Amino acid sequence: MKTNDIKKLIRDIPDFPKQGIIFKDITPILKNYDAMKFIIKKIAKYFKNKNVTKIVSMESRGFIFGSILSQVLKCGFVPIRKKGKLPYKTISIEYKLEYGTDILEIHEDAIEKGENVLVIDDVLATGGTAEAVINLIKKCGGNIVGLGFLIELSFLNPREKLKEQDVYSLIKY
Repeated sequence: MKTNDIKKLIRDIPDFPKQGIIFKDITPILKNYDAMKFIIKKIAKYFKNKNVTKIVSMESRGFIFGSILSQVLKCGFVPIRKKGKLPYKTISIEYKLEYGTDILEIHEDAIEKGENVLVIDDVLATGGTAEAVINLIKKCGGNIVGLGFLIELSFLNPREKLKEQDVYSLIKY
């Protein structure tokens, strides 16, 4: 399997979730063992020497890749969720979306000061969510060692918001 094989599995869904958006559907990848194995191997190889102690992922598809990578990299996994979804005491951050604002939360005891944190998600679009997650991890005292994504929508210039970060994306559009 090669990166181009993975790219061929991604479906474009026009006008989802709203008019004018072309959604990158990764569900054909998720049901393909060889594709998932290839993706996890590539991302793990890139970050293997970063001394990762925690992987943080955003709901929901990020959880899939982040939890598998935490097993491969032998570190903990921490979910970041939308407001009101975590049961314990949380730290939150409000961030801007193209159409308003949203709030992300993390358990207050999820990351210890000085831990090396890797952010994993399925898609890097505008970079706004990733930037908010970075700020949330910093509020917890974590050290960001990198950000990994299956897909990057380069035409949206997400790296402008992530200039100081080590960003790895397997597939770029």
